[in-house]
Amino acid sequence: MRSSPHLPHSLFGALLTVFATVAALFTGVSPAQADTVLCDQYASTTIQGRYVVQNNRWGTSQTQCVTATDTGFRVTRADGSVPTNGAPKSYPSVFNGCHYTNCSPGTSLPARVSGISSAPSSIAYGYVSDAVYNASYDIWLDPTPRTDGVNRTEIMIWFNRVGSIQPIGSPVATATVGGRSWQVWQGGNGTNDVLSFVAPSAIDSWSFDVMDFVRQAIARGLAQDSWYLTSVQAGFEPWQNGTGLAVNSFSSTVNTGPSTPGGGTACRVSYATNVWQGGFTANVTVANTGSAPVSDWRLAFALPSGQRITSAWNASVSPSSGSVTATPVTHNASIAPGGSQSFGFQGTYSGSFAAPSGFSLNGTACATG
Repeated sequence: MRSSPHLPHSLFGALLTVFATVAALFTGVSPAQADTVLCDQYASTTIQGRYVVQNNRWGTSQTQCVTATDTGFRVTRADGSVPTNGAPKSYPSVFNGCHYTNCSPGTSLPARVSGISSAPSSIAYGYVSDAVYNASYDIWLDPTPRTDGVNRTEIMIWFNRVGSIQPIGSPVATATVGGRSWQVWQGGNGTNDVLSFVAPSAIDSWSFDVMDFVRQAIARGLAQDSWYLTSVQAGFEPWQNGTGLAVNSFSSTVNTGPSTPGGGTACRVSYATNVWQGGFTANVTVANTGSAPVSDWRLAFALPSGQRITSAWNASVSPSSGSVTATPVTHNASIAPGGSQSFGFQGTYSGSFAAPSGFSLNGTACATG
């Protein structure tokens, strides 16, 4: 049937839209929405009304396209390759927060680290075997609440890596974070510090607290409690190919409020050592300089390279090297306002001896001395 020649095309289109909407109401199904394809170099779009999906092709002139879905994205074209001993081609990703002035709708970022009680995130990845890439989170920290440009410290979490690629810098330790074991790399790219956590085997999906990794950066002296978390990003760094890689689902929430049981408790740590050739003991005193008690405390710090703990007293300290966390025993699990608790450990070392550069009590950086 032909439409009336006297009916304007705009009116005809409007009537079709009305008919489709009415039909959907009667069937109980909303009209389908097509996925969004992004091929421009820095093209982006919003999903779920709260996250940004970005193509973010910054290291190559070859074509890359990502298709944003309701829950994530997939890489639908990834032409070209770059040398594996250099930077990747791109970082197609989804994020909560701000990236070069592009901020996700309704985000609470940037947020001061000391004001974040938790930052739960979850991810489900889809991998391919015919490419060279990592699947990684990118977490950005800065002394200021900036929403543009590069931040001071970048935390990367490598869920998977395929091919002969490695993080920036060099391996400095192993650490247990979020109940998982990681190889820790540290370095810089000339613009910012980079702290990377590499999984020993591929992780397909995981739910965790981003703040566990932020506290690691603080304990290693790469950030401070007064700094700002500016974005939480998840995606891929491909060096060769990459078509078919997918983030099947992603979520990120930042809960603001007291970051410690004491409601923002202040703390001071004294670290006294007795050192001999190849060995040492350390006596650690943790003082609560705030106005509320701290229960079930945990003190995080990074042992310098070459040091290993062999025994401990009045606390459990694990793992034995790298980024470690001390937790109390029954009789010293609470620190009263103005009070302190002490513990100690014995260890070995190689090379020159040094004390840890920073301490964090329940996620709050402590003064020392």
